[in-house]
Amino acid sequence: MKKILLIEDNLDMRENTAEMLDLANYVVVTAENGKIGVEKAKQEKPDLIICDIMMPDLDGYGVLHILSKDPEIAGTPFIFLTAKAEKSDMRKGMNLGADDYMIKPFDKVELLNAVETRLRRSEFFKKNYTRDLSGLVQFVDAATKFSLPGSVSSNYKVRAYQLKESLYHEGDEPNVVYFVNKGKVKTWRMSPDGKELITGVYSKGDFFGYNSILEGSNYQDSATALEETEVAFIPKNDFLSLVYSKQEVSARFIKMLVNNINEKEEQLLSLAYNSVRGRVADALMKLQKKIHPAINLSFSREDLANMVGTSTETLIRTLSDFKQEKMIEVEGRDVKILNIPGLERIRKFS
Repeated sequence: MKKILLIEDNLDMRENTAEMLDLANYVVVTAENGKIGVEKAKQEKPDLIICDIMMPDLDGYGVLHILSKDPEIAGTPFIFLTAKAEKSDMRKGMNLGADDYMIKPFDKVELLNAVETRLRRSEFFKKNYTRDLSGLVQFVDAATKFSLPGSVSSNYKVRAYQLKESLYHEGDEPNVVYFVNKGKVKTWRMSPDGKELITGVYSKGDFFGYNSILEGSNYQDSATALEETEVAFIPKNDFLSLVYSKQEVSARFIKMLVNNINEKEEQLLSLAYNSVRGRVADALMKLQKKIHPAINLSFSREDLANMVGTSTETLIRTLSDFKQEKMIEVEGRDVKILNIPGLERIRKFS
C-alpha cells in the first residue's frame, strides 16, 4: 500500500482529506504544521506528499524547499493545497518543484485522480528499464500513457549486421536513431591526413546516430559493425517526440542517452591531455566495463589504435609493454586484463 503524508494545519480539512485517502486504501500519515511535516517526511519516507501552503512558522513553500535538499525525499511527488487560486502562487509552487496544485475546496474524485496520476508518473520515472530492446519497448509503451502522440509506436524494425558491414556513411541524411540490442558498433571519421579516427564505440543498450537529428544536420561520421550485431531503428519523428515530450518522459528518456555523451566528452579530454600509455589504459578499461568484466576484449589492433588516436605500431608496442608489466594477457585479437588497479594508475597519472 502506498503511503501519503498530509501536511495541513486546519483540523477539519486534515481529517476530511485523510478520510478520503484512507477509504481509497492509502496509508495516511498526518502533520499539523510544516515543521512536523518535514520531520515526518524524513522519518516515514512517504510515496507522495500533500501539503497546504498557508501555514504559520513554516509554510508549504518552505517545506518543499527543505525537502528538495534531502536526496532521499527530493524525488517524492508533491501536491500543494491552497484556498487561493492566484496564478502567481501556482507559478511559484511549480518553479520550486511541485508536481501538482489543488484549490480548496475539492471533492474526492478530484483528489484521488491527482494522487493516482502522480503516483503512476513517479513509478514510471523510478522504474529501471533493462538496457535491451525489451526494456526500450516497455519504456515507450509506458510513456505513451502520458504525453506521446498516438503515432508513436514501439514496434521497431530490427536488422542484423555482419562484421565490418556499414550502417551509415558520413554525409548521409539521418532518418532513424539506432539502438544496439546485440553486438558492437564503431562510429568513425577520416582525419585531414587520411587517418581513421574512432569517435565512439557502442554496445548493447546504447543509442547512437541521434546527434545529427538533434542538430538538424547530416551524419558527421560513419558507422560500422565491429562484430555480428543487431540494432533496432527508432524513426526520427518518434525519437523527437520522446525528447520533446512532457518533463517526466523527456527527462527519463534523456537519462538513457546521457552516458554516451559523457563517454564522448571523456574520450576527447583523454585525446587532448593523456599520454599514449594513459590513453591505451583508458580505452581498455572502458571497453571492459562496456562489454563485461569476465569476457576477453576482442578488437583488431587497427580499430583499437583508431580509438586511442595513435598509430597501429605504437599501439602494438604499448600492449607489448603492458604484457611485460603483467597488466594484460594477449592472444591473437584477444586481450585479457589482469591488473585493473595498475591500469587505473597508468590512466590517471600518465
